[in-house]
Amino acid sequence: MKKLMVYLKGYIKESILGPLFKLLEASFELIVPLVIKSIVDIGIGQADKGYLLKMSLALVLLGVIGMICSVTAQYFAAKASVGFATKLRHTLFKHIGQLSYTEFDTLGTSSMITRMTSDMNQVQSGLNLALRLLLRSPFIVFGAMLMGFTVDANAAVTFVVAIPALSVVVFTIMMLSIPLYKKVQQKLDNVLNTTRDNLIGVRVIRAFGLEDKEITNFDKQNEELTTTQKFVGGISSLTNPLTYVIINLAIIWLIHIGAIRVSAGLLTQGAVLALYNYMSQILVELIKFANLIISITKAIASGNRITEVLNMKSSLVDKDNFIQTCNSDYSVEFQNVGLQYKNGSSESLTNVDFKVRHGEVIGVIGGTGAGKSSLINLIPRFYEATTGEVMVNGTNVKDYPLKTLRDKIGIVPQKAVLFKGSIRENMRLGNQGASDEEIMEAITIAQASGIVAQNNEGLDFIIEQGGKNLSGGQRQRFTIARALVRKPEILILDDSTSALDFATDAALRKALREIP
Repeated sequence: MKKLMVYLKGYIKESILGPLFKLLEASFELIVPLVIKSIVDIGIGQADKGYLLKMSLALVLLGVIGMICSVTAQYFAAKASVGFATKLRHTLFKHIGQLSYTEFDTLGTSSMITRMTSDMNQVQSGLNLALRLLLRSPFIVFGAMLMGFTVDANAAVTFVVAIPALSVVVFTIMMLSIPLYKKVQQKLDNVLNTTRDNLIGVRVIRAFGLEDKEITNFDKQNEELTTTQKFVGGISSLTNPLTYVIINLAIIWLIHIGAIRVSAGLLTQGAVLALYNYMSQILVELIKFANLIISITKAIASGNRITEVLNMKSSLVDKDNFIQTCNSDYSVEFQNVGLQYKNGSSESLTNVDFKVRHGEVIGVIGGTGAGKSSLINLIPRFYEATTGEVMVNGTNVKDYPLKTLRDKIGIVPQKAVLFKGSIRENMRLGNQGASDEEIMEAITIAQASGIVAQNNEGLDFIIEQGGKNLSGGQRQRFTIARALVRKPEILILDDSTSALDFATDAALRKALREIP
């Protein structure tokens, strides 16, 4: 969590002014019981209406000034926390984009989404509360104790006993809660992962009648999350009753001592009321502080999860500079290549050795799970070869900067992925500077020109998220066109025509062969 504080750098002023205005508000609040004491002892006790009116106006003024300080503090705290979360979110998103497939496999998509959303919100909320209350609450607590001693030292000894007891309760619960809140977020990851799998595969689930099985599985995951939340919630819920018990016992003792001293003429009624108000302030602030501790505990657990991702180093080492050292007759070469996935029990590829000349077309054939996709994923370095060398144009792919290497390659994955936006925007993912003519040329080769022609919007036709408003074959043709737009040196099709009919498939292959 400490490492994340670097993202507050641009908000140092707000991080200082927010707590400062809260302390000003607290200072005015500490004066209120003394004003009430004067009203009771002088204004009411001596029937001085003028003094009573003057002190009443003073109370109103203190309230207005306190409100202004509070609103100002909230503004600065919100600006700092939102700015902090924005910078952190950008950094986390950029870092995730630099991770290899291996890290994605390790963490899981659902876990990353949770850290980008739920965990990020927890951190932002915790920081906002901390800037407003982390100094204010202790300031009020110890300030009220000191002010109590200025009213009556003997009665104020009660404060000295109550505050340490309350501190022990609050910090014990905090230390017990921190690891448990981290466990809650992990259980939430599991629920989100199950939900995501069901939503993505809803058609398959219904086709095989697995609804009851998936509901049972979801209920199990949800029950585990609920049980963990109840347990940690039960521990956190002890904060309020325990603090109330201690404070109320202290108030009872305070009133008892005050009554005795008033009867003995050693203390005024206004002084007892002031002491009671100070004890009430301590009660309110400690309850706030206890809730703050719970929020900070959640924020720390969430912050540590975000830090885990930021500390995760990509298994791919990128090169800054690249000089082409040789020109090879071969576009792609595999030299005794082996691949073993992280935590895999055995190699997925072993001693793969082949060469592909420039302009040559080859097909990789194998059964399900034979490693076809694993093989092609090594060419653009989505994964790193465990053994051997993968060469592109006679140079090891590890010696290329990732952008330089991937600019040479157009890849169409097994799953056709399209993004929400126009056809033009989706096509330009392959080449930002592509003209409409170049886009239509690629679409024509991919046998998708008819899809564009039948829509009045043409290239401005909006594709829904994931291409939901297109058929499987249409999605595949557009993903092929997107790869062709960048005019790659190496074109990789990973079972990307499975949804095409025979005639369209044949026309596509013919058009690909005719590309100069």
